[in-house]
Amino acid sequence: MYCKNCGQQIDDRSYFCPYCKTDTRDTYVTNDAPSTGFAVLGFFIPIVGLILYLVYENKQPMRAKSAGKGALIGFIVQVVAAVVISVMTVTGMFLFFYNYTNMVNSYYVAFNTLMF
Repeated sequence: MYCKNCGQQIDDRSYFCPYCKTDTRDTYVTNDAPSTGFAVLGFFIPIVGLILYLVYENKQPMRAKSAGKGALIGFIVQVVAAVVISVMTVTGMFLFFYNYTNMVNSYYVAFNTLMF
């Protein structure tokens, strides 16, 4: 690798340039790329996606962004699914009890007409 300050070639493992004493740690290029695995994991388990985002935010921002997007989309999908399931459950219960009440009333009327 080369020093960003003086341009001299230095060892890849060194933290400081031996020639100009400049810190070289932030010049080391990481293999940062969007990660489909982080996005999928964040989608299915949003809290893990959030943790991955916070851990990799400064080290590998593109991977962190993938995990964060997956977590956000997964959270939104889970909230929407919970609302839809709740509405369907309440509607189903209402229809069941409404039909049950009508059925009981019709049996009651039929029983009263037969008995009296």
